[in-house]
Parts: sequence; structure tokens; C-alpha cells
Amino acid sequence: MSGIEVRPFRRSDRQQLTDLVNAHVQAVVPGVSVSVNAVLSQLEREPGEVVVDQWVVERVTLVGEQRGRLVAAAHVLRYGSGPDVGRALRGAAEIRWLLCARDAPFWPDASAAGLAVAEAAVARMRAWRPARIGADGTLPAPGVYGIPEQWPHVADLLSRVGFRRGGRAEIVLLADVAALARPAPPPGLRVVRTLGTAGTRLAAVRGECELGFVEVDTGIGGSGAIAGHPGWADVGNLLVQEAHRGRGVGSWLLGEAAEWLRLGRVDRLLGYADRGAPGFLERSGFRRLTETVRDWEMPAV
Repeated sequence: MSGIEVRPFRRSDRQQLTDLVNAHVQAVVPGVSVSVNAVLSQLEREPGEVVVDQWVVERVTLVGEQRGRLVAAAHVLRYGSGPDVGRALRGAAEIRWLLCARDAPFWPDASAAGLAVAEAAVARMRAWRPARIGADGTLPAPGVYGIPEQWPHVADLLSRVGFRRGGRAEIVLLADVAALARPAPPPGLRVVRTLGTAGTRLAAVRGECELGFVEVDTGIGGSGAIAGHPGWADVGNLLVQEAHRGRGVGSWLLGEAAEWLRLGRVDRLLGYADRGAPGFLERSGFRRLTETVRDWEMPAV
């Protein structure tokens, strides 16, 4: 491990860290890159996590410098132990993300720096004596969380320092808004648009009865977070009442959402599904991007 220095992040590292972040983002979601400001903002706080972020009491970012190049980094959180903190995170510590350049012929030992950073992150968390130690890969980019299948090198590092692969997996999908079908509405349906809990809410209403709804969030990249192509949204919620499923209500709602997004010059729509249940979105024109694994853990003691 000669030539490796693991140290706290310095502001002068910001461009190299952003480049490392974007390399990992672009392996998962095509055409997305985040700004330096977006990366720096996440190191300080995550205002988009309106509930969980207020539970964080300490944040540490470590980088691995190897022969003058930043090749690995980890962002580590400690959660409070008070009664206001959710039970699952009360007193916990978490690797919010762990990144590492891949070994290459011109740089064959980057993984050694990644391992050194991972070990330092675990040592820092153990010093906090947490009730639980977890790991994730949530970057300040849409659709990038958990440990995506495109990051086998990160999964390997986590396993080498003692983390166990989580049992919960989710599918992230992407649609070209222009390619989504705009089917005719089922008889008697009209759309009612309101503010929802996870974006703009478009409800399918017949008479006074709501048959289903979709919510689309056009703020997932944050103000100025996505560089170059800001026209992204995601499906925050999609629900059709069980008695009305299989009758075209969901497809019509997605078409109405697509038309609303088109008016706002949004052309990419992300969707999410549990493993084994992405069928409706895939039939509607979404393409699978990744399967990502959540809930990585290691013994706290």
C-alpha cells in the first residue's frame, strides 16, 4: 500500500472528487453528470432528505490519494440517539457512499486505495460505538442509490471489510417521455392535477371517485445540481385502486404525466419497482437501468 494517503477531504479535492462521483453516476444513468456544487452540498447536508437528514449529527468525508491522484473516497454519517430519531437509524452509523476508481493497466492498484479508505471509514464508525453500521451508495444524482450492479468493485470492497449484502433489491428504470404512449382515456375519466406529497399529482377521476393517481417530481436534480441536461423527473408514486386495475387507467395516467412533462420540457422519466415487479413500467415503455441492493450491514460490535 505504499504511496497511499487516506485523509479528510479538502476543498482543493473538489474537482477530482466530482469526477469520481460522475464516473460512478454515468455507469448507472446515461447522460447525467452532477456539478461540483452538488457534490459539496451533499458533504454538508442533504436538504432533499427532509426527515432523515435532520437526524445526522456528524459527517466525515475521507479520500484516498495515491501518487498525487484522488482515486477513492467515502462519505460517512453518524445519526443521533435521541427519541426524535427513527428507530432504524437511532444511534447508527452509515457509509453514505464509497467510491473507487477501477484497476487499469495504467493504474493497476487503485483498489488498494479503495480498501484503505473503506477500512478507515469502518474504523471511524466503530470509534463512534454505533448501535448499527450500514452502507449505501446514495449520490447527489437521480436514480443512484444502494449498490448498483454496475459497481461490482464497490460491492467487493464492502464485502472485504466485513459488510454483508442486503436482502432488499430494487429496479431503476428510465423512459424517454416522447416515446410514452398517450392512450385515450377510459370512458368517463378526467384528470385532476394538484400538488402531491412526492411531486405534481395527476389523479384519474370518474364522477366523484378517484380511481388512481400518479405523482411526478421534476425537482429530483435540485437547483443546478445536474450539469448539461436538467430535463429529468421521476415517478414519485403510482397507484390504481385494485378494482380498476387492468383497465387502462395506469397507462392513461402515465400518458397524461408524459404530456404534462413535455409541456415543461422534461424528456427523461425515472421509475422504480421492487425486484420481480417492473412489468407494468416495462410494458409502458420504460427501460431497465439497474438492479440496486439496499441494506448492506456489518456487525456493530
